Amino acid sequence: MTTLHSDFLRTLDERGFIHQCTDLAALDEKAQKGPVVAYIGFDCTADSLHVGSLLPIMMLRWLQKTGHKPIVLMGGGTTQIGDPSGKDEARQLLTKETIASNMAGIKRIFGRYLTFGDGPTDAVMVNNADWLDGLKYIQLLRDVGRHFTINRMLTFDSVKLRLEREQPLTFLEFNYMILQAYDFVELNRRLGCTLQMGGSDQWGNIVNGVELGRRTDGLELFGLTTPLLTTASGAKMGKTAAGAVWLTDDKLSAYDFWQYWRNAEDADVGRFLRLYTELPLDEIARLEALQGAEINEAKKVLANEVTRLAHGEAAAQEAAETARRAFEEGAAAEGLPTVEVARADLEAGMAVVDLLVTAGLAASKGEARRLIKGGGARVNDGAVADEAAKLTAADLNADGVIKLSAGKKRHALVKAG
Repeated sequence: MTTLHSDFLRTLDERGFIHQCTDLAALDEKAQKGPVVAYIGFDCTADSLHVGSLLPIMMLRWLQKTGHKPIVLMGGGTTQIGDPSGKDEARQLLTKETIASNMAGIKRIFGRYLTFGDGPTDAVMVNNADWLDGLKYIQLLRDVGRHFTINRMLTFDSVKLRLEREQPLTFLEFNYMILQAYDFVELNRRLGCTLQMGGSDQWGNIVNGVELGRRTDGLELFGLTTPLLTTASGAKMGKTAAGAVWLTDDKLSAYDFWQYWRNAEDADVGRFLRLYTELPLDEIARLEALQGAEINEAKKVLANEVTRLAHGEAAAQEAAETARRAFEEGAAAEGLPTVEVARADLEAGMAVVDLLVTAGLAASKGEARRLIKGGGARVNDGAVADEAAKLTAADLNADGVIKLSAGKKRHALVKAG
């Protein structure tokens, strides 16, 4: 591999971010000469982002920390179409009002990771609806569309996936890659942007933008992607049995976010520390070398560091302390996920099976019964032996709650309202 000299690319390389680059040596040379302006796009399909978006966010953070300028591109325009990359079927079309609401929710996240302002390396946030909404269709076809061949477009994974599986690909979605390429050229014209970054599933779209810039404006643009990440066991990053691991606390508590990282697989600890924290590499090497039960200390460091970036120092400390009290002292601690039930229902008796499902510790009654049968269900740290067991107000502890557990790591509190 090319020996890298710029702080930016050397840092990304050492920490495992780099998967593909259109011209790594030329980009490295450019990054040594002065600030590179680079962007990553985020479509507004939900009112938050989840852990799957954390890798590109960390790329923007390292870009700024090593002296370059990040652009956060909000897809107010492209979300109206929907990116077909990696999807078996078309996304549901969203109204402009929903997109605007989602965008407002997403914007909150970036202030934790980037410094925004008017300086040469301050981050800026822009919305591609500002130029896409005003495009004239025939003019776009003449100025941009003529640089794209159907033959080439059919070779991209986002298209091939649908065709090979005989899933419909609408003409609307087929245009997405053209608009993303146009975004890159427009950002160069407006802000001097010369680098687009993203996940490896965006490689085809990024290359389109690089080529369009060369053909229309004679530009030297660059593309850089990260590897597609899965956990050591092959699971998709940011997905759990309970749902997505969101980056905002109104969608997922800071405590549950902390727990996601605390429960990382042993084989993932070193990689996650390099990608999702800013700890020095020698400290990461020390932590990932820990063996046996000691690796749990590395997982706590991982959880603390990632939560601190996403939710702030206070939230990270509170989550760690809650976990310590709940798991190391065995106390029912405030801050655990809490389910409130009617006191009358609890006094009448409520099935443990039902409460495990309600608390999100089991996906179904069948799973809850299997959990009990396997000895994994506990009430107030005591094992539940009977699948038909019921809890009553008499099970409330001194703090007025019942602690439910599924295995050693997943817990919730039941509170009578």
